[in-house]
Amino acid sequence: MLSHHRFDPELAAALSMMPEVDITDVEAARAAQAEQLVAVVAAADTAGVDVKEVFVPGPDSAPAVRLRIYRPDRGRGPLPAVYGMHGGGFVLGSPDVDHDWNLLLCRELEALVVSVDYRLAPEHPFPAPLEDCYAGLRWLAENADDLGVRPDRIALWGDSAGAGLAAALSLLARDRGGPAICFQHLCSPALDDRLETPSARLFTDTPVWNRRGARISWDAYLGDGVPGTAGVSPYAAPARAGVVDLAGLPPAYVSVMEFDPLRDEGIDYARALLAAAVPTELHLIPGTFHGAWAVEHAAVIRRATAEAIAVLRGALGR
Repeated sequence: MLSHHRFDPELAAALSMMPEVDITDVEAARAAQAEQLVAVVAAADTAGVDVKEVFVPGPDSAPAVRLRIYRPDRGRGPLPAVYGMHGGGFVLGSPDVDHDWNLLLCRELEALVVSVDYRLAPEHPFPAPLEDCYAGLRWLAENADDLGVRPDRIALWGDSAGAGLAAALSLLARDRGGPAICFQHLCSPALDDRLETPSARLFTDTPVWNRRGARISWDAYLGDGVPGTAGVSPYAAPARAGVVDLAGLPPAYVSVMEFDPLRDEGIDYARALLAAAVPTELHLIPGTFHGAWAVEHAAVIRRATAEAIAVLRGALGR
């Protein structure tokens, strides 16, 4: 069925071992993911990293927000920070999704890494997840001295829906007068509820994520029938922001997968950022599909991982 997609050979060989992401039944999908992640987290190598969790004040009248904090044992002086948002189509996930990645970032960058456990749709649609992310970011900045963090070196990182939230959080923090963000690192970002780009129309059968999954995801996040209509907020779908609205955002790095329905909205967003005079780097990772980061042994993913770390290292002044 997928033979017409020229996947990287190592990624193609791993496809049969990758779990299918089906969010038609959200509860079942959450249970299956949680079961898979138990073993992943238990097997994680935490050497050199202190991991703890805190609950911080949530948005007005909302529950507290859980943050998982990764601190390098050998970090000295005020540390830069990476504030991360996991993927999961706005309906799945927790900090467990990125646990190995956050450990890697913490060690490689000698930075404090904070992963936010935002509320999920459809029970908590927009703007609840974004407001949770903002509450966690504000707590990080306001407690920078106690945490030993440089408030001028806080970068955002996100993957998929998490990258969409990171892009939206950059807009929200700018418009609310802070906290200051030095960089936004967006991997396969979910940015456009309209699903009208060529890749969104073309990739109906790609592994892990396809047009159908994207449509279900946006319906959950915005409400049935809302995606694609007029008046959707740029804070929900940053692709809705015009070039003028993007001015003054922090520098960005955008990476997209070649065979991903989200590919073209990421490319379009990078171009819009550039048009708004926002320093932006764009990287299309060849032969890949959404979620290919999980195939860590593939050479193309090792190369992309090394670049992602190098980009963050430069942005954080490491």
